[in-house]
Amino acid sequence: KEGRKEGRAETERRHLAMADPPHQPLRIHLNQPPRERPPVHISCHAERDRVLEVFREAISRNAPASAVAVPAMQEAMKPQKQTVLVQDENQLLENGLRTLLEELVGAAVDAGEPAMQHGRSVDEGNDGRGLIMRLLDIVLYLCERGHVEGGMIFQLLEDLTEVSTMKDCKEVFGYIESKQEILGKPELFGRGKLVMLRTCNQLLRRLSKANDVVFCGRILMFLAHFFPLSERSAVNIKGVFNTSNETKYEKEPTNDGLSIDFNFYKTFWSLQEHFSNPATLLQNPLRWQAFSSSLEIVLDTFEAQPLGDDEETSSHLDERDNTIFDIKYLTSSKLMSLELRDPNFRRYVLVQCLIIFDYLKTPVKTDKEGPRETLREEVRAREVHVKKLLESTPPKGVEFLASIEHILEREQNWVWWKRDGCPPFERFISEKKATHELPKKRRARWRLGNKELSQLWKWADQNPNALTDPQRVKMPPVAEYWKPLAEDMDAMAGIEAEYHHKNNRVYCWKGLRFSARQDLEGFSRDEL
Repeated sequence: KEGRKEGRAETERRHLAMADPPHQPLRIHLNQPPRERPPVHISCHAERDRVLEVFREAISRNAPASAVAVPAMQEAMKPQKQTVLVQDENQLLENGLRTLLEELVGAAVDAGEPAMQHGRSVDEGNDGRGLIMRLLDIVLYLCERGHVEGGMIFQLLEDLTEVSTMKDCKEVFGYIESKQEILGKPELFGRGKLVMLRTCNQLLRRLSKANDVVFCGRILMFLAHFFPLSERSAVNIKGVFNTSNETKYEKEPTNDGLSIDFNFYKTFWSLQEHFSNPATLLQNPLRWQAFSSSLEIVLDTFEAQPLGDDEETSSHLDERDNTIFDIKYLTSSKLMSLELRDPNFRRYVLVQCLIIFDYLKTPVKTDKEGPRETLREEVRAREVHVKKLLESTPPKGVEFLASIEHILEREQNWVWWKRDGCPPFERFISEKKATHELPKKRRARWRLGNKELSQLWKWADQNPNALTDPQRVKMPPVAEYWKPLAEDMDAMAGIEAEYHHKNNRVYCWKGLRFSARQDLEGFSRDEL
């Protein structure tokens, strides 16, 4: 035992000697070796090259996408699942396809061919599709069937528009329009709607609003059909105006020898400043006064210079409407006299006035936000004046005004819809539950409509005699009917108030009916 005690003491001394003293500061080792981390899987170039090689061969075949898409995917990726790729496999396949798409566009540029027509063969039996279109068809087929991630086709389309010229983008967008029904399916739309919106916005930024009007319209029409009506990205919830659309005009007169009223010129074009931001007319009364006085001068000038309704002018306008797109006003002072004699030019300005008036008359949530009553009266007076001028403007002024009023009336529906928070328009039909229910039993049909009347009819063999049958339930005398109530009121009976008959509404109602029939004098006494 003494030896064991000495051994334990010696062990404790050694531990104390090896331990750090309590006053020793904390040591920070700057040159510690890095900790071992689990290996991260990095796709090697061999896998990417295999993807490129397999899909190059797939798009070189003259075969539909349904015949080559799934085999090419399985050969290129060798997926863990038989026909569906997991997340890492999707990323690897997408990177390889984007690289292949870039190579095909570069080859088309080197060959001097349009991107969508590169590699198209004119041999008999060929479908006429280029290599890029075949690649897009294969990816679209895989996305539609759920073999790959649904947003892959949208990413490839975005890459293709970014590296293509505007001439090639028209063909690319034609392909997008042709596949609109497939791209709009819920399984694809939910994964790629933001990418498609970004792609279209980038195209609109690259296009000229003056020279590419038709292409811009195609893009906007596609977005209107592709996205639902209640899509918030397409709705100007706050009602912000495009104040950047500025109409520039001459501020000082020029010495060119032309006799024009420069004050009227400045007054006329100053209206565009109010048209671009009509919200300031409600916020600042001085701006409304300036706008109202300027508009009155312009309308009086239009009225003092009426336009003739001749056939030559009408035919000239009809031909012009089909060939010219007026994007911006020509504000040169030299053209002022000619523009005042142009019926189309007058219509543009007058329709702008009606749009402003329609905005000022729009109902708001609170009276404080809306225009004053005096301003509303002025708006109504100006609106009547503008409509008279539109009716007198040839050709077909009355029909033109009716069309504008119809458009503005429909616009009010959209204004109310936005004011109510843009509730969804779609109403889905609830699917009926596919349950095998037993056939419902046929309801019994009674001779006199219901069970009670039929039993009453069968009370006796001869129904007239049943009315005088002594066994038939008769109306009791009033004194006999109220007897239970009198017993309840007897204190000697000891009946609790909770169980009194006076708490029974049906009993009291019947008693009052009997009293009214049998003892009307007693029923009318105040004691009751």
